[in-house]
Amino acid sequence: MLKRLFKDFRWSVIPVPGRVLGIVFFFSLFIFPLITADRYTLLVLAFANIYVIFAVSWDLLSGYTGQVNFGHALFFGVGAYGSALLYKYLGWPPGVTIPLGALIATGIGLITCLPALRLRGPYLSLLTMSFPLILMGIVNSIPSVTGGSYGIYGLPRIAGSRLAEYYIILIVMTLSVLIMWKLTDAGSKYVRTGLIFHAIREDEIAARATGINTIRYKILAFAIGGLFAGIAGGFYAHILTVASPAILSLTMSFQAILWAIFGGIVSIYGPVVGVYILYPLVESLAGVRGIGEYRFLIMAVLVIVILLFMPEGVAVWIRNKIERECPRCKLPNAAWRKECRACSASLH
Repeated sequence: MLKRLFKDFRWSVIPVPGRVLGIVFFFSLFIFPLITADRYTLLVLAFANIYVIFAVSWDLLSGYTGQVNFGHALFFGVGAYGSALLYKYLGWPPGVTIPLGALIATGIGLITCLPALRLRGPYLSLLTMSFPLILMGIVNSIPSVTGGSYGIYGLPRIAGSRLAEYYIILIVMTLSVLIMWKLTDAGSKYVRTGLIFHAIREDEIAARATGINTIRYKILAFAIGGLFAGIAGGFYAHILTVASPAILSLTMSFQAILWAIFGGIVSIYGPVVGVYILYPLVESLAGVRGIGEYRFLIMAVLVIVILLFMPEGVAVWIRNKIERECPRCKLPNAAWRKECRACSASLH
C-alpha cells in the first residue's frame, strides 16, 4: 500500500510544478506557528481556513455544475445557527454540534435544490439569492429562539487556545479541500462525479442524452456544497462565539464568489489562493488610518484589474505559466519540458 502511494506520488505529483507548490503551501501552513505565535495572526489564518472551505464549496456547486448560487450564505448560516441552537438548548459541545449543524445544512441544500432544479441561468441565481434573505427574516421574527438581530451569544470556543483552534481548523480545511478536489477530479479512476459534473456544466442536454441522471448529480452537488459550507459556518460561529444574522447577508455570499473568481473558478485550488490573497490583505488594511474604511473598495478594484489581465484567475494564470498540457494524452507537464513525460509527444 505504501509502495503504491509513493509510486503515485512520484508519478503524479513531483513532475507537476503546480501540485508541488500546493504541497509546499499546505506544509508551510502547518509549520507557520513555529515561526510566529502571535494570537491575532493565528486568528486571521483560522478565519482564512474557514473561508477556504466556504469558497471551495461554492466552486464545487456553482463552478463545476454551472448551478450559479448567489445565496451560498444560506448553508453557511444554517451550519452556524444549527450548531449554536444545539448548544443553547441541549448543551452539546462544538465537536458534536458542528457536524450536526453541517448535516442540517446538507438537508437544507437538498430541500432548496428541488425548486432550483426547474430553473436555469439568471432565474436560478435570483432564486438562490432569496433563500438566505428568507432565513434572515425567520431569524429576526422569532427572537425568543434565535436571539433576533443580536444573535446567539456565549458559544463555547473550539479549543482552549488559539494555537489549538488553528490546527483543528487547518486539518479540517485540508481534508475538506482534498475531498472536494477528488470529487471534482475529471481524471480520477475511482470517483466519476468530477467527469459528470464537467459534462453537466458544458452541456446538460447532451449529458442527459448519454444516459446521465443529471437531476441526481445536481442534487448531489447541492448536498455536498451545503455540507462543507455548513462545516465552515459552524466553525465560524464558535470562533466568534456568536451566531448573528450578519452571517446570512448577501455580502457573505458575494465574498465567496469574489474569492473563487479571483483565484480561478472551476479549479478548487483557485478559491484557496483567492482567500489567502484577498482576506489577509483586507484585514491588514483595516488597521491602516485613512485607508481602512476603503479596504473593500480596494479589494473590488484589485479583483477588476486581475480579471482584466488574468480573466481565468490568478492561480490558473500561474499554473498555465509553469505547466503545459500534453495535446495527446492530456497529462500535465512542467512548462520547460519539450516532450510529454508519459507519451513523449511534443509539447511545443
